[in-house]
Amino acid sequence: MGHPAGVKLDRAKLERRRLQAARLLQLGVHEAEVGRRVGVHRQSVNRWAKQLAQGGPQALKRAPRAGRPPQLSASDRQRIVQGLQRGPEALGYRTSLWTAWRVADLIERECGVRYSTVHAWRVLRALGWTPQRPASRALERNEAAIRRWKRVRWPELKKTPKSEAKPSSSSMKAD
Repeated sequence: MGHPAGVKLDRAKLERRRLQAARLLQLGVHEAEVGRRVGVHRQSVNRWAKQLAQGGPQALKRAPRAGRPPQLSASDRQRIVQGLQRGPEALGYRTSLWTAWRVADLIERECGVRYSTVHAWRVLRALGWTPQRPASRALERNEAAIRRWKRVRWPELKKTPKSEAKPSSSSMKAD
C-alpha cells in the first residue's frame, strides 16, 4: 500500500481509484473492505468518505497540476528530438558532439524558449536521452609517446622513499 519511493504517480489512475472507492462507499460497503478492494489503507478511505460527504464525488477529482506550466508542448518536444537526431552539424557546429550549451541552443532555435544548460539536460533526461561517452579515442593520440611517458617519465615523477634516511628532528622518534 502507499506509493513506492521513486515511482512516478499516475494522477489519473489515483483519481480512478478514489472514484471507485466513492462508488463502493455509496453502495454501503464498509471502509475497511473498500480499502482492501482498492488497495489503500482504511484511513485513506475514511478521509475520502469525509470528502465525499462534504463535496460529493467532485471533491475526489484530481487537483490541477501544481507548479509553473511547462513551456514546451508535445510538438516542441518532438521537434527537439528530431533536431537531436539530425545532429549538431545541422546547426552549423563542426563536431558531432552534443554539449549542454548546444542542446540549449537547439531548444531556443526550434522552440523559441531559452533554457540554462542545466535545464537543457533536464529536458534531455525527460525525453529519454542519456549522456554518452565517445567510443573511439582521439585521432591525435600518439601511442608510442604514451608508452614512453609511462615507462620513463612517470617513474621519475613518482614519489619514492629516499634510501638514505636523514635524522629526525622530532623528539618522539628514536635515533
